Amino acid sequence: MTETHDFNGSVLFDTPLALGEGPTYDPATDTAWWFNIVGKELHELHLASGAKRVHALPFMASVLARIDSQRQLIASEDGLFIRDTATGALSLHVEFEPGKPGNRSNDGRTHPSGALWIGTMGKSAEDGAGAIYHVAGSTVTRLYDRVSIPNSICFSPDGSIGYFVDSKVNRLMRVAVDPATGLPAGEATVLVDVAGEPHDIDGSVCDGEGNIWNARWGAGAVDRYAPDGRHLARYRVPASQSSCPAFIGASADRLMVTSAFQGMDAAARAADPQAGVTFELGVSVIGVFDRPFRL
Repeated sequence: MTETHDFNGSVLFDTPLALGEGPTYDPATDTAWWFNIVGKELHELHLASGAKRVHALPFMASVLARIDSQRQLIASEDGLFIRDTATGALSLHVEFEPGKPGNRSNDGRTHPSGALWIGTMGKSAEDGAGAIYHVAGSTVTRLYDRVSIPNSICFSPDGSIGYFVDSKVNRLMRVAVDPATGLPAGEATVLVDVAGEPHDIDGSVCDGEGNIWNARWGAGAVDRYAPDGRHLARYRVPASQSSCPAFIGASADRLMVTSAFQGMDAAARAADPQAGVTFELGVSVIGVFDRPFRL
């Protein structure tokens, strides 16, 4: 039987966000970053001091990757942009889906090789409107087409396995990956099949032991799966639309979780008062930091 754990964590940021997503952590500066996608905001939290900043963006964005001490990569509805960390100035790096203004970026993560996997979707989650791309430097390769809501992009610690999901299908996929390039090295197979269940597989991270930590949208939970797909544990989150986890802290031994109130009416929000709040899960983990993007 799967273990279920009550929430024993804390609130990292108590302002509700319509669509909190894309958390990551920069160990060089002890800073957590995440997005309010539909609010066109980038959030920044220095863990040790608690100093908090919100950066307005000119577009909807969903993924941030460190490049170096001066620069970050941001995935957005308008393409990939390089952001000056000190000034916030943005410059276009590459368009990965030109000619599709009805789409936006969604889930993504850097592979240990320094390449980026980035998913896109229709702004109204239209069936099959999106795709998943591999970006190495400025070279864009489409990996998977006709994806409705790409999520759960993460990689085993050695970079030999990739995971992803179309949340509308709700089958977590596993694929062999070339550790040197981050490109698929075989056909994807189903690892976890919860098709037909009411709660979507959303964002995921893979820990140092190869376990997958998945935010389950609608269930108010983070699920932990073994590399063979066994459901090991469920950790409750006090917001039903839990969206994505990230390893944080100097030792990557803590887990933050974003959430959202998107799509909720007044009655639903009253019944779910912490929807959109950003949490620390309150469990000890053996995490792995997201790799920098290699220009």
